[in-house]
Amino acid sequence: MPDHPRLMLALSALETIALFSYAISGFIEARKRRLDAVGTFLVAMASAFGGGTMRDVLLERRPFYWVEHQNYVIAIFAMSIFAPIVLKWISLVISERALLVADAVGLGIFSISGTSLALDDHLPRFTAIIMGVLTGVSGGVLRDVLCNDVPLILRDSHPYATCAFAGCALYLLLAHLRLDPVYDVLVSTAFILIARLVTYRFDVRLPH
Repeated sequence: MPDHPRLMLALSALETIALFSYAISGFIEARKRRLDAVGTFLVAMASAFGGGTMRDVLLERRPFYWVEHQNYVIAIFAMSIFAPIVLKWISLVISERALLVADAVGLGIFSISGTSLALDDHLPRFTAIIMGVLTGVSGGVLRDVLCNDVPLILRDSHPYATCAFAGCALYLLLAHLRLDPVYDVLVSTAFILIARLVTYRFDVRLPH
């Protein structure tokens, strides 16, 4: 990511929203499967950090993101212990639409960060796009696998990975044009966010 203080602050805030949104999706799935606190914690961790860990493994980055940011891990651990109370509170103050928006933000942020880090490691452009998509969707895949379910990305025909792929490709195009890197990140992230919400809102589906 570009070294820009305000951008890094904004990305940090969006990453926090994305991480906890994915963790909450893990809580919801764990509750459906009637998992105990340990199972709930594992599913929430996989949801929140699965994509970043997959990226770090493939790019041989150490330490892993969740190792560097243990405060997130502690917060998710504490939330897992009180998951029933947390979910009840969330249902009162946060609508399903808000969670959808937060999930779309997470998809955008993690996808673009994965692509950016892949480019920093001098990977080929198409490979960098795939790295971004993997970063964005892997958390949800691991969550569903741990819950013994077919991953949502394979059973839901609404564009999801497709939005991430298009946004990562847009990021590469903007980077190639050598515009302000701050806007490269923000515009491509916003594109994924808007594309995900618009296709969901109008029930756009991919052909089977």
